Amino acid sequence: MTRLSVEMLAADPVEPITSAGHAQLGIAVLAGIAVIVLLITKFKMHAFLALTIGSLALGAFAGAPLDKVITSFSTGLGSTVAGVGVLIALGAILGKLLADSGGADQIVDTILAKASPRSMPWAMVLIASVIGLPLFFEVGIVLLIPVVLMVAKRGNYSLMRIGVPALAGLSVMHALIPPHPGPLVAVDAVKANLGLTLALGVLVAIPTVIIAGPLFSKIAARWVDVQAPERMIPARPSEDVKNRPGFGATLATILLPVVLMLSKALVDIIIDDPEHTVQRVFDVIGSPLIALLAAVIVGMFTLGRPAGFTKDRLSTTVEKGLMPIAGILLIVGAGGGFKQTLIDSGVGQMILDISKDWSIPALLLAWLIAVAIRLATGSATVATISAAGLVAPLAADMSTAHTALLVLAIGAGSVFFSHVNDAGFWLVKEYFGLSVGQTLKTWSVMETIISVVAGGLVLLLSLII
Repeated sequence: MTRLSVEMLAADPVEPITSAGHAQLGIAVLAGIAVIVLLITKFKMHAFLALTIGSLALGAFAGAPLDKVITSFSTGLGSTVAGVGVLIALGAILGKLLADSGGADQIVDTILAKASPRSMPWAMVLIASVIGLPLFFEVGIVLLIPVVLMVAKRGNYSLMRIGVPALAGLSVMHALIPPHPGPLVAVDAVKANLGLTLALGVLVAIPTVIIAGPLFSKIAARWVDVQAPERMIPARPSEDVKNRPGFGATLATILLPVVLMLSKALVDIIIDDPEHTVQRVFDVIGSPLIALLAAVIVGMFTLGRPAGFTKDRLSTTVEKGLMPIAGILLIVGAGGGFKQTLIDSGVGQMILDISKDWSIPALLLAWLIAVAIRLATGSATVATISAAGLVAPLAADMSTAHTALLVLAIGAGSVFFSHVNDAGFWLVKEYFGLSVGQTLKTWSVMETIISVVAGGLVLLLSLII
């Protein structure tokens, strides 16, 4: 679905699918979210199924006709996948090219070769932030864990001193920076300007990652002083590649979509004339679809060719890159369906009505809602999608800058205190060979620092711009 058609749909007044009052709607929301939480946590159901059943439960508790609930859910699922599905797919292909060609390893080794022992935690943040731009969080962890463990082992560093900065870099990118699925879906839901969201996201991300990464790692290393577990050092993804792409070419490929999207935002601010030829050109090349597509096509030459990839190997890499994202696409789509069911039930309008009587700022409300859903479900993506659906009506009267900040507030809240219901928690625990208590004292605290610092910076920016 094009941006124009999305905006046209949003402009049409939507008749609520139920005439339930605020009290009944409030109970319906809590019941719908409770169903999702229960299915994910207690019954270990896949988030796609949980969100689908939760959406139907929400409509039923709100007293809406089931056929209208199904239509709302299907509409939301379709428009969300149409809006961000291709972008998620392109990001996955770029990430797989980066990993398989040895481009990621090239960046890692080049930066580590120039880093002194004193600057090593800062080098790990830089590596994770750069590599984390086009990669999903789980893929980034799998890619970086061998590096973290090898650096800690060879340099005789505390594992937390090296590991926490790397995890912070990945997590901040995942929460705040498009084209990650969570921020993309939130941008789509609240109709934010993607380029401006990206620019403000980078502004918030830099101090956040410094505080949660190198600075907190000093404390984490004192709390949990462990060495890298020998048994967990796996093979690096590119060990079967004879030649790697160059550092400069790899970095340029990773940053290409970011530069194109930021250029579009800059041109929009400077020219501010939708009919101007230059702005129209940048509106095309700076759109997420074209920016990511350009990076993928360029990557086939800058990453694939130096690694000696044949046409068949490139085709296989693309195919393998797409395979793991089926689950992510379905979760994101079902989340969009849940969001649309919330909106069509009149829940968004209810929050709008109630929040008028509160003294709580809209950005803080968005952060708190995302925090609550994150704590309950353990999924940052589910928290982002659900919170974006709930607070979308609040964006109607906001300026362009504040709508972008609303996306960042939701993203910040979505990573609050990862604990035992989050797959990322167990991934970190097992790779680093930690106990549950040690994981809570390091990874969980780090995630909370990211959430609170980023949330605070978003509120601070809202007072300035």
